[in-house]
Amino acid sequence: MNVRTAKKPSQRVDTSYVMRFNMQSYGEDNLYPQNIRLITQQSGTAELCLSRYAKFIEGYGFNDSTLAETILNHRETADDVLHKVAADIARYGGFALHVNYNVRLRVSSISFLPFEQCRLEEEDEDGYVNHILVHPDWRGKKTKSGKRIYVDEKNIVKFPLFDPSPDVLSHQIIEAGGIDAYKGQVLWVSMSGGMTYPIPIYDSVVTDISTDEGLGNIKYRNVRNNFLVNCMLVTRKGQTRYNDDGEAYTESMITPEDLNTFQGDEKSGKIMLVELENNEDTPSVIPFPTKSYDKDFSATDTSVIERIYAQFHQELFYSIRMGKLGFSGQVMRDAYEYYSGEVTIEQRVIERAFGMLMRNWWDESKVSLPILIQPLKYITTENNNINSINNE
Repeated sequence: MNVRTAKKPSQRVDTSYVMRFNMQSYGEDNLYPQNIRLITQQSGTAELCLSRYAKFIEGYGFNDSTLAETILNHRETADDVLHKVAADIARYGGFALHVNYNVRLRVSSISFLPFEQCRLEEEDEDGYVNHILVHPDWRGKKTKSGKRIYVDEKNIVKFPLFDPSPDVLSHQIIEAGGIDAYKGQVLWVSMSGGMTYPIPIYDSVVTDISTDEGLGNIKYRNVRNNFLVNCMLVTRKGQTRYNDDGEAYTESMITPEDLNTFQGDEKSGKIMLVELENNEDTPSVIPFPTKSYDKDFSATDTSVIERIYAQFHQELFYSIRMGKLGFSGQVMRDAYEYYSGEVTIEQRVIERAFGMLMRNWWDESKVSLPILIQPLKYITTENNNINSINNE
């Protein structure tokens, strides 16, 4: 095949520039995270795989209980923030944290910042990105106090990238007009590396994910609309009728409204009675053939689900679900151990990020380095009994 003449797929995450905001566009319409979220939320298979992916990234939380229980902002502990970070890495391939400082230039709060709200500033002349632009809804549909939050300069907040060096912080605080007016920084992390928009691991099967939703819709319509009555009992024939103006017309024996009363899962198996007006016709029973789309699409359904599982590296869990490997404590332990190994890179990225933040935390007594995430393990009654014996 000639690679120069072969049909080339369109780039799914095309980075262009929005000159009005001096910003890099996240996808052609600047809504790639929003679009990918809507697509995955409509697929039960994708949501199941995403949930498992995020759960394994989060593991059992931070290994140090003091850190895990440390209040990072007014409401959330470190483990609470970790839970949200893991979910964003799973769905978007990146995460963001808002960081603020006290007068001693130490980190005073760390808050989760939804990744879909963040956009990269355009690179400067030296090729560096210096700010993250944040808007609560880049679609411009969200409202506050009954008023729409438009995507304009007034509603976009620009944060400098995370840099805890005292000189940089002092300069930023002075420019902001003092510590009380200072809005803080954003730690922005992309699994694709550097200051580039990430592409989640399932992006290459997003068509399959959308297909999974479509197949679900077909099954739904099959149940709600195509389960008709079993048969129609014909007893008499219709006749020509006349309206008030004396015009002849043939009255339809079955109208669309009539059919609706016999459609759906709760009305299947009934008999439709049609009365004829010609006594010479012999009564008859006409069966209603129905079409089962579920059988027609079963092969497609299976292949789509398999591809989605494979892209998340969750083939073992799919095999267990389908009964190919049986079900036992050992099988599940092996599956958990395997998938815990699959998410170690994501966990290391989170650990390094929190390590940078906690090295500058205002209360040094809460910091215990290195920061590690406990891997998820399959727990059974047998495991608990063994642990209890070892602890005695």
